[in-house]
Amino acid sequence: MTNSKFQIKTAEFVSPRHPDKICDFIADSILDEYLKFDPNSRVAVEVMGGHGRITVSGEVTSQANGNVNIEQIVRAIVGPAFEVHVKVVPQSPSIAHGVDVGGAGDQGIMVGFACVDTPNFMPLEYELARNLCGEIYKVYPFDGKVQVSVERRAVSAESKVKTVVASFQNSKTADLLKLVQSKIQAEEYLINPAGEWTVGGFDADSGLSGRKIVIDAYGPNVPVGGGSFSGKDYTKVDRSGAYMARKIAVELLKQNQAREVLVKLAYAIGKAKPVMAIAILDGLETEIPEVYDLTPAGIQKLLKLNQPIYAQIATGGHFGRGFEWDK
Repeated sequence: MTNSKFQIKTAEFVSPRHPDKICDFIADSILDEYLKFDPNSRVAVEVMGGHGRITVSGEVTSQANGNVNIEQIVRAIVGPAFEVHVKVVPQSPSIAHGVDVGGAGDQGIMVGFACVDTPNFMPLEYELARNLCGEIYKVYPFDGKVQVSVERRAVSAESKVKTVVASFQNSKTADLLKLVQSKIQAEEYLINPAGEWTVGGFDADSGLSGRKIVIDAYGPNVPVGGGSFSGKDYTKVDRSGAYMARKIAVELLKQNQAREVLVKLAYAIGKAKPVMAIAILDGLETEIPEVYDLTPAGIQKLLKLNQPIYAQIATGGHFGRGFEWDK
């Protein structure tokens, strides 16, 4: 039976060479290229890759079509040996007519979160996993995963790391253990628990953009809302609404000296204003102050989301990295 005085939380993170993250990076690199030539581009692309083949599928409406070579973008990232299949069509008129008048490009629920666990207002277990993964990747720039379990006292900020799991391609277990131990103290280390491995990335597994939405957000102990962030322009509130929700959560945390803020926004396709906008401050629900413009156009203007900024975001988590929505 679990001791009620303690709570264990676990989060994982993956390296930029994980197949899913390569796909996210491709998707956002395509988006950036369209935005370079046309800031009003409507882009929604999905990427699947693995075992010598990359498939890009989606919808794009842009004045930049003649300037963007999707196959060339993909090959610059994965190399010339891959087959590249591209099927991109214009945005559906049924969606476009609602977006043309400032409405959201999809329905859905978006979540923002901020807490006092860490200086960048992210959950402790998530931040430990992300930071450790980044430190390992500096030494082993390959496919890999980490996982950190943190035990915390329910009535205080006291915590300790229970278990660290790390699996990285092309690493020697003994060397990886030394590296991990130098970065984080834990009661238990599980390093390459299935054994050392050299085949990784697209050679070992397939990848899909948008599959790591929990890692992209705040870890598994915070609800996730809509769909994928990567490959989508700001009219897709899956992305812009989630970024705005984080902005509001951070500001409300600071203004109210709260310990934890959860923000939820819900949109209807074709409609500009959300159908729900609430914040939960330390367990108490309240409405979002009307000072915030929560329309897609208002969010874009505040957060400057029509610029080619997305490839740099795709592989390191979308929050807690000093972007406009983290301030």
